[in-house]
Amino acid sequence: MNLDREAIKAAIRAKVIELAKALKIDATGLSDADIIPATGYLDSTAILELVVWYEQTYNFPLKQDEINIDNLGSVDAMTDFLLARKGGSALSRAPVHR
Repeated sequence: MNLDREAIKAAIRAKVIELAKALKIDATGLSDADIIPATGYLDSTAILELVVWYEQTYNFPLKQDEINIDNLGSVDAMTDFLLARKGGSALSRAPVHR
């Protein structure tokens, strides 16, 4: 799997925009640092869909305690968390906290 930071960010951003569009919301203004739940672009169901998509797309099963705003709250957080875990460094096996 190619773990290119910009490609991952683009894919996550595109998924958020797609999910928001289904809710008739324009999320094209989403920045990588925006806290997704706070933007109002996605409802709770769409946020769950985003998490499931993230797990499936990157073959990245999440533990219950990893599903939090620090790890999954923004495009940047989701990308950093994925790269830290998939990168396999000893320091990155724990959840990434900002």
